[in-house]
Amino acid sequence: MADQTVHLDLPSGVRAPAAARHAVLPVLLKWGFTGDRWLDSALLVVSELVSNAVRHGGGALALVLELTAGRVTVSVTDGSTLVPRRRVDPGEGGRGLLLIEMLVERWGVADHDGGKRVWVLLSDHAAEPMLGTG
Repeated sequence: MADQTVHLDLPSGVRAPAAARHAVLPVLLKWGFTGDRWLDSALLVVSELVSNAVRHGGGALALVLELTAGRVTVSVTDGSTLVPRRRVDPGEGGRGLLLIEMLVERWGVADHDGGKRVWVLLSDHAAEPMLGTG
């Protein structure tokens, strides 16, 4: 597969995660990713990244998908410099980063235009990560 990049501007607010999922799925399918479990995991990660950016980030939201050597990196930018961290006791809510860590190979944060870019390298699609028990 050739290296490819897709940039998506996202609406602000509660509609952003659904808009991101609906925009990302056709891109992943076009790039040849067809495993249902892998796609479910990828869309869940996208939703969590965008939800976290809406909840904690603010400002203009953007999502970038990068395909490099058959691997997908997803990044979400927002207007906050606050670095995400996993909560010791998530209680109600606060499990998004833990979920992301379970479903991706690695993740990180970088400064981006006065805010931040949170990126994840999705798990290798050949490994078909498991969601739930079935």
